[in-house]
Amino acid sequence: MDNTENIANLKKQLGDEVVVVMVPFQTQSHLDPFLQFACLISSYGLSVHYLSLPTYNQDTKTRATAINPSDLANIHFHDLQMTPSPLDPDIPSEVPKHFHLFWNVTMHLRQSITSFLRDISSKSRRIVMIYDCLMSYNVQDISSFDNAESYIFNPVISAFGMYCDHIFPHVGLPIPIEQQLLQKLPSSEGWYCDEIMRISSFQVQYIGNSSAGDIHNTSQVMEGTNAFIELLGIGQDKKQWAIGPVLRPTKKEKNGFPCLDWLDKQPPKSVLYVSYDLLTSFSDEQIKELAMGLELSKQKFIWLLYDPDNGDIYLGADLKRKFEFHAGFEERLDGVGLLVRDWAPQTEILAHSSIGGFLCACDWTSCVETITMGVPIIAWPTHSDHPKNGFLLTKMLKIGLVIREWDKKRDEVVTASTIDNVVRKLMASEEGDEIRKRAKELGEAVRKSTEKGGASQMELDYFIAHITR
Repeated sequence: MDNTENIANLKKQLGDEVVVVMVPFQTQSHLDPFLQFACLISSYGLSVHYLSLPTYNQDTKTRATAINPSDLANIHFHDLQMTPSPLDPDIPSEVPKHFHLFWNVTMHLRQSITSFLRDISSKSRRIVMIYDCLMSYNVQDISSFDNAESYIFNPVISAFGMYCDHIFPHVGLPIPIEQQLLQKLPSSEGWYCDEIMRISSFQVQYIGNSSAGDIHNTSQVMEGTNAFIELLGIGQDKKQWAIGPVLRPTKKEKNGFPCLDWLDKQPPKSVLYVSYDLLTSFSDEQIKELAMGLELSKQKFIWLLYDPDNGDIYLGADLKRKFEFHAGFEERLDGVGLLVRDWAPQTEILAHSSIGGFLCACDWTSCVETITMGVPIIAWPTHSDHPKNGFLLTKMLKIGLVIREWDKKRDEVVTASTIDNVVRKLMASEEGDEIRKRAKELGEAVRKSTEKGGASQMELDYFIAHITR
């Protein structure tokens, strides 16, 4: 059943009585999908308010070049105010220090958010707040407004990963996968550092019963089964919606990024894209091995280089010996590889016809993008939910390979020869061709699910019908 027309008619009757308030966690990997979700909601004619810090609001709008201008015009951006405490520059950390900056920022937004809610609640029949679970402390006052209800949007974790890492250990329900796979399932032990566990535990205590439902950036098509989405709702008086993929749209016209111009010159499915999330940091030794492994493979590649702590670790002496750098971007001397420091949207790189594989840590945002674009993956998990996501893609969906087995230690250096072998297998073998075929078919199915009558589109219709009831 497609409810879009009924919802549009209902909206005409409601006017602006129902408003939606989006409260993302203050980091790019969360801000962007919240904005995309805001645009999806506003396309139904609802009034949507997007709350973030001034700098992030401006930056988010600047990056939103592929969004339909009319959709973006329907989003009301509101600047949150804060006075953060200074961040200790010498703080010991298992994660990049910018993570502590994000956390420090989010601990000082409660007053500003509550002030906004107080103002808008007097003008609306119903407030529908959609927030990131990492903002639970800041939005706790939503329960004090009689005309408000709240929902958690989980943009950066799969239903499979959420169930295995956060629900299964406490509830004890079985993990519904075949026994042979279950024996290979990576343990969660040691993958979540103490800092991340402490922050997550702090936020969870403020969720309580204030959330009326959970929205997931995934779908039955993306995870191969609806079982884990359904299991997330067991024992909770909360609705569950799986509306994924929610991701940045791609632009059809030229964007002027040098890396995209370089990709235009490469044969179809011939280039391996290499990139990691902002919480992943490699040692100089590991970077050297990765560089040598890519060189040994003799496969074309594009490597996005940045350091989470803004140091020079990704551009050390060993890399400088192998690569010649130019302003804006760097091309390897023989023209096979490209090192990129100019920012380009990852969805546009993955959507390019020359991309034949993606080597990444398997953060869920990257998984959503690679699944949707039909690109196979080389999984190199480093922390958190990465191992479960990599397991989902390589063992369950069978659209990728792993760089090393899960029982290896995180800090163990992966050799150049190992990287060479895995890259060759994906990019230049019959097995790699079969993996690429499955990835392409899955991508087509996922994209179809977002069209009229598709599973994800219908889930979104049901959610909109629920909040405008």
